[in-house]
Amino acid sequence: MTLIVDVATDGVRAPVSKARLRDVALAVLKAERVSDAMVSIALVTAPRIARLNREHLGHTGPTDVISFALRPSGKGRRAPIVGDVYIAPSVARDNARRLRGSVREEMERLVVHGTLHVLGYDHPEGSARTASPMWQRQEKLLAAAHSRKRRGAT
Repeated sequence: MTLIVDVATDGVRAPVSKARLRDVALAVLKAERVSDAMVSIALVTAPRIARLNREHLGHTGPTDVISFALRPSGKGRRAPIVGDVYIAPSVARDNARRLRGSVREEMERLVVHGTLHVLGYDHPEGSARTASPMWQRQEKLLAAAHSRKRRGAT
C-alpha cells in the first residue's frame, strides 16, 4: 500500500499546518479504502485559482477549491489514484466568515472535498449540493478527522 500526499504552500499563508492538511487527505484516502494514491495539494492565491477556474472550468473569478484527477484508461490491473487539489486560503477565509465558521475547519473541509473529487465523487450545483451523497460523506469524514485530532491520532 502506497499513499503519498504532498502539500505545497507556494508562499501562501494558511491557518492550518501542511502536516495537518496532509493527515486529513490521508484519512480520506484510508476511509475510502484507497491502497495506492499520489495526491498533491497546492495552496494558491485567489488570482491563481481564478486563472485555473477560467482556463479549466470556464468559470469567472476565484473559487475555494479545484481538483483534477488523472483517470486510468483501459482495463486490467487497478491503477493508482493520481490527482491535484488547489485551495485558495483567502477564499476559504471569506467563506468561513460568511458561514460564521472556523477558517481551520473550512480549510480541512476543502481538503476533504477536493480529495473526494479526485476519487470520482461529484455533487450538483446550487441548493441540492449540501443534500448530495458527496456532501454527506464529506461532513462525515470531516467529523471523523476532528475526532481523531481531539484524541491525538492522525
